[in-house]
Amino acid sequence: MGFARTCSVALVGVEGVVVEVQADLERGVAAFALIGLPDKSLVESRDRVRAAVVNSGAEWPQRKLTVGLSPASVPKSGSGFDLAVASAVLAASERLDPAAIADLVLIGELGLDGRVRPVRGVLPAVLAAAEAGYRQVVVPEQTAGEAALVPGISVLGVRSLRQLIAVLSDEPVPQEEPVPEGSPDPMLAGLLVPGAGVGTGLAATPADGPDLADVAGQHMARRALEVAAAGGHHLMLHGPPGAGKTMLAERLPGVLPALTRQESLEVTAVHSVAGILPPGEPLVRTPPYCAPHHSATMPSLVGGGNGLPRPGAVSLAHRGVLFLDESPEFTSKALDALRQPLEAGHVVVARSGGVVRLPARFLLVLAANPCPCGRHGLRTGGCECPPSVIRRYQARLSGPLLDRVDLRVRVEPVDRADLLGRGSGSGRGEPTAAVADRVRAARERAAARLRGTPWTVNSEVPGHELRTRWSVAPGALAAAERDMERGLLTARGLDRVLRVAWSLADLSGRDRPAAADVGLALELRTGVARGAPLPAPERKGP
Repeated sequence: MGFARTCSVALVGVEGVVVEVQADLERGVAAFALIGLPDKSLVESRDRVRAAVVNSGAEWPQRKLTVGLSPASVPKSGSGFDLAVASAVLAASERLDPAAIADLVLIGELGLDGRVRPVRGVLPAVLAAAEAGYRQVVVPEQTAGEAALVPGISVLGVRSLRQLIAVLSDEPVPQEEPVPEGSPDPMLAGLLVPGAGVGTGLAATPADGPDLADVAGQHMARRALEVAAAGGHHLMLHGPPGAGKTMLAERLPGVLPALTRQESLEVTAVHSVAGILPPGEPLVRTPPYCAPHHSATMPSLVGGGNGLPRPGAVSLAHRGVLFLDESPEFTSKALDALRQPLEAGHVVVARSGGVVRLPARFLLVLAANPCPCGRHGLRTGGCECPPSVIRRYQARLSGPLLDRVDLRVRVEPVDRADLLGRGSGSGRGEPTAAVADRVRAARERAAARLRGTPWTVNSEVPGHELRTRWSVAPGALAAAERDMERGLLTARGLDRVLRVAWSLADLSGRDRPAAADVGLALELRTGVARGAPLPAPERKGP
């Protein structure tokens, strides 16, 4: 009889659980039993592993074989256990030294010819192994760069089971035939999942993305965009079609600061599990931008799917921007599902296959027309929508959802003078780089003030802390308090106005908000002008 064990990782959402893979050989009729709550794709590994071992030049044991995945109570899915199962079987049959694989974590799918194919979720799997105390992992060669992002881990990338056997047996390592340059690599097919949202998760870098200077006019909306980026505040842009709402939202990721190392690892882990991590780019460094179509369902927004839930749009936009264009066209059920992640920064999805906690700290941007035809409220008129239709259309965005949106700005149609650069102060607007510099400086001021706390931006600070720990200028909150007494602001709304005021103060370089900051914060939230007017932007064109 022979026994051997090694380790792999089961992913539950974007969190990993180290699984011990045990192989036991006994006398009896040749059979292969796989136990430990495997799913369909994992049950099929019996045939993949057998063929891979034989085609790699090793002998398959002709005895009763039992492979157990422990802990048995954790659901296991996917083909990433193949490499660990094959190694445990070879060690139990004494082709490999059992001690050589006992402390290894092996992740990878096996082809029938013995090649090791990459799988999704390598980064969160290696992170889980590191937290459990393991220091050596074996992964497919194509994902070795992703695994190497975890500090303190020794990574071995292999192209085939033959290479792994040679390394563990101190034998000459065979060279696998490389893929000809310019030819497609079929081994990368497992990294990208069709229909998983490829192309909507990653934002372009600020240097190559769209520039804010392309937006004509819209001075208040541009200011709101800057405030949203500085403090991480949610934003709503409402106005007629063609006014520039989508243009503004698409330029927001370029204004946001680059991700920190920890934030990059969080975003990369989510994208790796979702199957939208581009090959050759193991680390996501820029804030992601996700813009789902208005026909998206609630599971596609917050996460779902058969079995264990998969990340949805709110998780793909983690540490970035979630843009809902034509937001009243989304179902009410889908929109109201955003309320919990907007407050908590994560989403807990319960399905029949289990409960998963997914990160979802994103900046929400809503865009909406005033009515189905988009012409309600225009000076030129032309709207033929009945009042009842307009009310129903605007009521699709519920009060509790809008109460969580700090900035609500009307985007007016661009006039001819602004569009052609002939109006007063309507020359070419500031580029993205200039606005991003101010946002970065404001975030640095906020980070210095919040040092030693669990918060990094103003939108994360609880209202009680803002009211008690960091005081505003005397009398600065008078206008906001009057609005609250008249029922125009809720308690949550007052806290959000205070957060926006702190972001305005950080952008202006002040130590604390003044009355003008609170007045502008109220204007950005309610749309009613008050306080000091916005200064006219500096003319930069002829």
